Amino acid sequence: MKFTTSSLLKGGLALVALVSFQTAFADEGKALFNGKDLTGWKGLDFWSAKEGCIVGQTTAEHPTKGNTFLVWDGEVADFELTFKYKIVDKDGEGKGFGNSGVQYRSKVVNPEGFVVAGYQADFEVGTTYSGILYEEKGRGILAKRGEKTVISEGEAPNKPKIEVTGSVGDSKEIQAGIKQADWNEYKVIAKGGHLQHFINGKQTVDVTDETAVGAKKGVLALQLHAGAPMKVEFKDIILTELK
Repeated sequence: MKFTTSSLLKGGLALVALVSFQTAFADEGKALFNGKDLTGWKGLDFWSAKEGCIVGQTTAEHPTKGNTFLVWDGEVADFELTFKYKIVDKDGEGKGFGNSGVQYRSKVVNPEGFVVAGYQADFEVGTTYSGILYEEKGRGILAKRGEKTVISEGEAPNKPKIEVTGSVGDSKEIQAGIKQADWNEYKVIAKGGHLQHFINGKQTVDVTDETAVGAKKGVLALQLHAGAPMKVEFKDIILTELK
């Protein structure tokens, strides 16, 4: 093949354009945790930054009376969020109690106690709730793991009609791919009323919320659940806003 100055120039420009495009695409994601401290986040003293992770922990001596949250200083509308989490019980194992999640498009309803209401990408030490869509202090479970649902207006704002329209996978098979007392990767995609959760690459729910109360923007927050002592850790929290 014969290369000319013109063809090399065009090829070089194309390569530069491709690299620029790839760089721009990669730069869209924004790290929400600096790996060192809780700059950009606010919560009670259950939360700390240790060894490159955000850590939420309760003990028998220092329990939380109700669910409390570490709130990010910003709002999200349409986005893709990825993060890694590890959750353990009081003995550091994946056998007893431990429940957490990430709130999105939510609102702070008690600033002093850092209490948050809204959509939650749920996960736990146990084997029932990881991956579901739960609405904290609202409509409750909007999709169980493996379900594809459509939410429409019901008898009252907090009593919607939830129709299971399909499946994104078998709940037990999805759970089998979730590591106990170890790191898992969670992804949340929210675009308009379409909400999707994934854990370790497997989709866990697919929800279309057609109701007027379905939030279109709000805060992000990390949950620490009331109950028996537990510890949850987060790292590699990356937010990409969608246009």
